[in-house]
Amino acid sequence: MAEVVHMIDSEVFLAFSTYATIVVLKMMLMSLMTSYFRLTKQVFSNLEDTALVKTTEDRKKLVRVDPDVERVRRCHLNDLENIVPFVVIGLLYALTGPDLSMALLHFRVFVGSRFIHTVVYMMALPQPTRALAFGVGLFITFSMAYRVLTTALFL
Repeated sequence: MAEVVHMIDSEVFLAFSTYATIVVLKMMLMSLMTSYFRLTKQVFSNLEDTALVKTTEDRKKLVRVDPDVERVRRCHLNDLENIVPFVVIGLLYALTGPDLSMALLHFRVFVGSRFIHTVVYMMALPQPTRALAFGVGLFITFSMAYRVLTTALFL
């Protein structure tokens, strides 16, 4: 039990907590951004979301697909698909006792790649910019997973 307390009190764990919190907050802000786009563009995904509109015909017109709303929504979905694994694998990685400088490199590069990915996605910059940002984050997560597996399973 003392070892677990020591690991949680380590600088690596504190660094992980900081960077994990940053990307989770960023992911949460993407849901607010989706709501903002839906409200400003008057685009809703469900009929019940249009309850403030008087006529049924007008309500049905508001339930549609908008390319800008879908872009934000897909960006948020991409965050969900990448940040959740980072948090889980990053926690396990932090508990393996890596060198602080290597851990910081992993955490910072991942966070940077997610912010770059979001900016590139929202500005609709040409490929392969978005793919590179995605790939860097994915590589970092796989690198941490490799460390976890080689430490825990002695591979």
